[in-house]
Amino acid sequence: MEKYYNEYVQKLEEKIQELTIELDNPILLSQEIVGLLIACLAKLKQFVLERGFKNIEEEIHFFKRLKPVVLAKLIYYNAIYKIEAKKPYGNGKTIKNYIDNELAKLKRYFDNNLEFYKYYRTNSTYLDEKYFVRGKYDIKLSLDTYYFETDHSFSTSHDYKVAKIIANDLIQVYLEDQLNSTNKKRKSENSPLSWTGSKTALTELIYALYAQGVFDNGNADIKVIAKVFEKMFNIDLGDFYHTFMELKARKINRTKFLDSLRDALIRKMDEQEE
Repeated sequence: MEKYYNEYVQKLEEKIQELTIELDNPILLSQEIVGLLIACLAKLKQFVLERGFKNIEEEIHFFKRLKPVVLAKLIYYNAIYKIEAKKPYGNGKTIKNYIDNELAKLKRYFDNNLEFYKYYRTNSTYLDEKYFVRGKYDIKLSLDTYYFETDHSFSTSHDYKVAKIIANDLIQVYLEDQLNSTNKKRKSENSPLSWTGSKTALTELIYALYAQGVFDNGNADIKVIAKVFEKMFNIDLGDFYHTFMELKARKINRTKFLDSLRDALIRKMDEQEE
């Protein structure tokens, strides 16, 4: 199951990156990607219904960790489509008010689902059989009306909530970027540190930390992590996913920067022992 999923999602990511390069208009881009994601979810559903799951553990893993990643992308790009399509014309203040209102919606969702946010982000498991097994639900566990309208052969009571959490983090990053771009005067809140190494090196470091799962118990999205590093070190990484693909394609020493970090730290330790 997971091998098929990983191969399929990697192809999906590559296609999304191609579209991102080809289309500058966020409305047209979102429209294309939404269609792509709908087809992807249909394919995953067909695979699940034909193959089934070996056991409850595999079912929980799929609906807690795998399906929400794709569904989150659908929620995200659909949200971007609506945000951009409804964005008003006007001065900086008009746009700022509009974006602030969209950010407030994210905050309300967070406040209304705080208990589940805590459960998911702390990697809790004691309610997994109610949250992530099909046909099991508890009306007392903060169900969205959406659940009762879905196909229960491919949905559980809380897989959508997980996807919504992931998507909302990405939407927040997008809105904050939009907000920053509308401010003509740059706020003097930049980090006192600037990254003076290569963008490739920083991308390698970010992906290593992401792979290790050191942020939000491994639940943080790579785009969110990259955006934090960009702000922290006053750098624009550009298409960091493409940079990562170039790292993967290296024939020799794919972790060149990480290896150099290790060597530098060991040298520093040795010097201080002398």
